[in-house]
Amino acid sequence: MKLDRMIGILSILLQREKVTAPYLAEKFEVSRRTINRDIESLCMAGIPIVTEQGKNGGISIMANYKVDKTLLSKSDMQAILAGLRSLDSISGTNRYAQLMEKLSFGASNLLSGDSHILIDLSAWHKESLSPKIELLHSAILSATTVRFSYYAPKGESLRTIEPYHLIFQWSSWYIWGWCRNRQDFRLFKLNRMTNLQMEEPFEKRSVPLPDLSSEQVFPAAYQVKAKIQPQYQWRLIEEYGPESFTRQSDGSLLFMSGFTDKNSIVCWIASFGEGAELLEPAQFRKDVLEFAQGICRQY
Repeated sequence: MKLDRMIGILSILLQREKVTAPYLAEKFEVSRRTINRDIESLCMAGIPIVTEQGKNGGISIMANYKVDKTLLSKSDMQAILAGLRSLDSISGTNRYAQLMEKLSFGASNLLSGDSHILIDLSAWHKESLSPKIELLHSAILSATTVRFSYYAPKGESLRTIEPYHLIFQWSSWYIWGWCRNRQDFRLFKLNRMTNLQMEEPFEKRSVPLPDLSSEQVFPAAYQVKAKIQPQYQWRLIEEYGPESFTRQSDGSLLFMSGFTDKNSIVCWIASFGEGAELLEPAQFRKDVLEFAQGICRQY
């Protein structure tokens, strides 16, 4: 962690006129001797640091060396802090906020300043999700394969992957890695993964970034047209946006959008109860009817 500490010390010295060794030692939770060694390393790296003894002494960077004392503005620091807090919301720790505090030279006005943007990346299943994220993150850093059970619409399978990227997309967490079962790169949803175990080291390969566009991940195999009752306007706006429907003369909403498969269409229409009628594809109207009849038989 020496490099992180030295970057933190340099950030403080660039933005403050003078600090003391005890202050830095307390800030970074190390001894004064360690701080002195860090200062020597910075001097050897070509940073002209001046140390002054006495009552008003301290450590500073030579005045004519600092062209601009501000590496980041206050708004920049607050934006970074908002992002780091969002990462803490995943793990339930203050690890990233503590890092920010070290790099922000102890300016309390930054840490307690802009609280208007609150980002929480945790999920309803935070208790089970956070350990998965921590394990996968460790596996990525150590280049270790991960074995797990995966539950998908087509059934359950046992997978082993070489993990490369943790991704937060579509309000959910995913892992992007090389699936040894399929011999290809795959995207796995963390909520569908159970019994995760780190196994053996692997040699990293060239990794393409996943194409996360809606057209690639959710290709529109079918164009749906449906008549939706006006009390469900909020759902259409929330799920597909106000451009997805037009209001008809009778007050109903004519909805049009693309869907990936028949099952998604049937389940989505059925979720409205009597509040929706599928118009197209017409061949799926029978499937909606059979779905509803099955529920009637069940109850």
